[in-house]
Amino acid sequence: QVRLVESGGGWVQAGESLRVSCGASLGTFTPYGMGWFLQAPGKARTLVAAITWSGGTNYADSVKGRFTISRDNAKNTMYLQMNSLKPEDTAVYYCALDSRKKYYSRAGYTPADFDSWGQGTQVTVSS
Repeated sequence: QVRLVESGGGWVQAGESLRVSCGASLGTFTPYGMGWFLQAPGKARTLVAAITWSGGTNYADSVKGRFTISRDNAKNTMYLQMNSLKPEDTAVYYCALDSRKKYYSRAGYTPADFDSWGQGTQVTVSS
């Protein structure tokens, strides 16, 4: 089982920026697709952004132009740069990885596209 650990969450004011990171306990996570999801209280877990092994991405419409997903395969680390944060971005952010498929060209869209999850990191944006 892959162990994923998020870091970098916190409290910011609307309009500010935050970067969250996800480290993976793998020999290499290069072949695997990864993603960021968010979950607000009482709501379902939904996609924020996903990235393929080769850097292909997809984003939720609500974050396009504000958030950027990236990965550093040499460091086994994935990032989510969040700019122009809004109060509605407040949620627990989860890192995800799909260990079932290697070198897959399609970035994930739903939680079912991933089989390994981090414990989550809280992001709170105040108005």
